[in-house]
Amino acid sequence: MVPPILVFPGYYTREENGGAYCPLEIRARFLNQLPTGAISRTDEVLGPVTERYKKLLLALEMVSVERLLPSVPDRMPGRPLKHRATLARAFLAKMVFDISTTTALVERVRSDPTLRRLCGWEWLRDVPSEATFSRAFREFAETDLPARLHEALIEEGYAEQLVGHISRDATAIEAREKPAPKEKKPERPKRKRGRPRKGEERPKQPSRLERQRTMHLEEMLEELPKPCTVGVKRNAKGYKQSWVGYKLHMDVMGGGIPISCIVSSASLHDSQAAIPLMTMTAQRVRNLYDLMDSAYDAEQIRAHSKSLDHVPIIDTNPRRNGKAERNREKKAQRAAGFVPPERVRYKERSTVERAFGRLKDEFGGRHVRVRGHKKVTCHLMFGVLALTVDQLLRLLH
Repeated sequence: MVPPILVFPGYYTREENGGAYCPLEIRARFLNQLPTGAISRTDEVLGPVTERYKKLLLALEMVSVERLLPSVPDRMPGRPLKHRATLARAFLAKMVFDISTTTALVERVRSDPTLRRLCGWEWLRDVPSEATFSRAFREFAETDLPARLHEALIEEGYAEQLVGHISRDATAIEAREKPAPKEKKPERPKRKRGRPRKGEERPKQPSRLERQRTMHLEEMLEELPKPCTVGVKRNAKGYKQSWVGYKLHMDVMGGGIPISCIVSSASLHDSQAAIPLMTMTAQRVRNLYDLMDSAYDAEQIRAHSKSLDHVPIIDTNPRRNGKAERNREKKAQRAAGFVPPERVRYKERSTVERAFGRLKDEFGGRHVRVRGHKKVTCHLMFGVLALTVDQLLRLLH
């Protein structure tokens, strides 16, 4: 066994991971869970393997997909089900190797003896058909298997641990399906024209952010729109870009480790998922600062962050608070040589941008070939799960 590492809670070290600050407590949590001698035993059985296969082996050992799969009795009426644990390992390997389609995954498993044996199939005849892979993926999507595995992994490593910064943002997810037709908004009751009389109170419908302040997490998630729609967003250069599909909202801690994720319609504004995402993260870890860009500049979001004993650091929206006044304040600070501590902490928000980049470039975020909210969420969460394990292994080694 690897000896436990004595750490001091709250102290941070700069890791070689994009210059991000990473908590030291993660080492003592996960080093003792790594399989000692697993790599050497794999070399003895399978022969020399590459670093990617070693990474897959450690990911399978850390995630342990079997613990959340339902047990199926040996004797049941009808045709026996293929072992779902081996299929779940194969879909995790699909993200680790960044395989684009299920067809390519089946071909790779059949042609690669090392990958096939790591997933759990000893012989080529044991590998099921592509249709069985698709049925198993549908079951995983219905039961939210990768999301539950990710939640269990985070809770095991960070239960009652203090983390510093949580960076929050959303990214576009393109899908290969037609956007759902727009729902007709209910007609508002006609009201009297002109100013209200003295003492007259006209009812005002609360906004979604106002309603979320009094709702439970399940109610907030249920209210968010989920169909495939058309999304529009301004890029870094200020130009509008549109896409058809979904939007992935994610909370990332220092070190690029995803903590919570929500998949919504592409047309949903980033701020509408901030409060449920914040609530979900607060149930898994304890953080001090919430870092968000100007899209989250709303009083309800600030108030909810403070109610969780967090410090919200949100970039000011120039359209709301005046761009000229903001520029004068920055100019005065530069002239005085003063750098606000909030600005220094806000630089850590780039962690979530790097996490999105790795998810799309290395773990299947650009290869969404399934349709429907549940299947798209399942595909993305397998990628998030692989990304989480990879970032943990980077910190450990």
